Amino acid sequence: MGLKKRLFTMAAIACAAVAVAAVGLSGKTISQEQAETIFSRGKETIYFWYTDEALTDYLGSAAVAYGETHDVRVIPILASGLEYLEEINKASIQSENMPDLYIISNDSLEKAFLAGLASPLSGESWEEIKEGYPDAARLAVTYKNKTIGYPFYFETSSLLYNRTYLEEFARSQIEAERDAAEGEAAMADFEENGPEEEDSQEDGNAQGEEAEQEEGGVQGDITDSTEADAEMEALVNERVKELLPSTIDDILDFANEYNAPEQVEAVFKWDVTDIFYNFFFAGNYMNVGGAAGDNTANMNIYNKDAIDCLKVYQALNQFFSMDTKEISYEKVLNDFIEGKIVYTVATTDAVAKLEEAKENGDFAYEYSIAPVPDINGELLTRSLSVTNCVVVNGYSDKQELAKDFARFLTCEYTDTLYSRTGKVAARYGVDYGNVNLQEFVNEYEISVPMPKMVETSNFWVELEIAFAQIWDGADVNDRLRQLSEQIMTQVTGQPYTETVIEEEEEAVDEVEYLDEEELRREAQEETEE
Repeated sequence: MGLKKRLFTMAAIACAAVAVAAVGLSGKTISQEQAETIFSRGKETIYFWYTDEALTDYLGSAAVAYGETHDVRVIPILASGLEYLEEINKASIQSENMPDLYIISNDSLEKAFLAGLASPLSGESWEEIKEGYPDAARLAVTYKNKTIGYPFYFETSSLLYNRTYLEEFARSQIEAERDAAEGEAAMADFEENGPEEEDSQEDGNAQGEEAEQEEGGVQGDITDSTEADAEMEALVNERVKELLPSTIDDILDFANEYNAPEQVEAVFKWDVTDIFYNFFFAGNYMNVGGAAGDNTANMNIYNKDAIDCLKVYQALNQFFSMDTKEISYEKVLNDFIEGKIVYTVATTDAVAKLEEAKENGDFAYEYSIAPVPDINGELLTRSLSVTNCVVVNGYSDKQELAKDFARFLTCEYTDTLYSRTGKVAARYGVDYGNVNLQEFVNEYEISVPMPKMVETSNFWVELEIAFAQIWDGADVNDRLRQLSEQIMTQVTGQPYTETVIEEEEEAVDEVEYLDEEELRREAQEETEE
């Protein structure tokens, strides 16, 4: 998933103040009479807005399931994502059938709350369910110490890798180590005992051994082979765990050692044009609004750790050369499916695409998900996450009914959310039947939720531009300082100047990064020899 389009849209929403033309709300095409024929008469009715068509069937089923046990009918209405909050506000003031609740991403919660469109949960209600959510989900729906939404589903990025390639590399390492050990043992034995003497036993003994071999030899060979295979499999699995990169430095070391198959074009490749896949490089050291992303007094974009992280990011362009004009998330994922990439950074949608490709015979490998690697032993990383949540409209006169359905939808009706929509629930305890999705949940748990502050709504667009310029060689210190001054000027409402961070010469500047394509050619030439 690329968030670029969504981020631009949210920036536009934050700045919009003019009336909007008709946005084609699909719910407006459903007459009240049609709704009455679909649902039993005589029940209280609540309207539920959403913008993602992939949720339509699922929400319809949830509405029916809820209506079977409650004296309430829920009417889901698919709305346009353009000027979504503005349309909710307009409908809340002008329409009899206002949205009683709606789905929105957590970065829009401040705007919703300040417009009166978000009714906070009571402390008691939140206490009853909050333990079912990771910290990232709790923080995502927190604004000024109030909980103003029910976490529903999330998106974040993790490391996706070709497990088949790592297993093959691990096996080759183990076999090479065994061969080396056997060679050393044979040499030591030769030096100690000299050459072996030929054994000249009687024919009777030889015949007896032959008979024994005929009786139990075949079965023994099978047993020995099975045990040897199981032992090798266990060793390979253990070695793969050791090979998994915990840092970017580990990936660079792997690239230097890896004897890549002919089809592999890149050891590590990701969409460097989309901030959602880049943010983790500096995510642990960019503080935008504090843990909950709601405090303009808690800002720290320009700091030495962030500079050091982005210097490593910039240096990777010398090792993993990528044409930013040609790259996209979709192309990277397709290259991964074709076996051209060992490691990449992906979002949750990759799992469904890879499983579908395997079923169609288009993906001939095994894959796995792992945490995004840290920069090194000192500089840590954190992915960005966005949480879509269910919010009860502050203008609704049926808030208690809406809150009860929101709780049902997000806490009790999530078992089939992924299988029917491709969305990963923002809560614990959901069995996806796929360990890779659980790895995304683990990454989400420690991720950085998108901030909610209206004053910083353009931060992601500006940060993406800064990342692109840094990748292409811009001075990291200067560019990050300029970004911070721009955002802080918006936040404070007056010109803001950062104190320049003086830097010492870093060892990373002296590292000579080899060309990955050249490394691959050299490895292939060695194999051919």
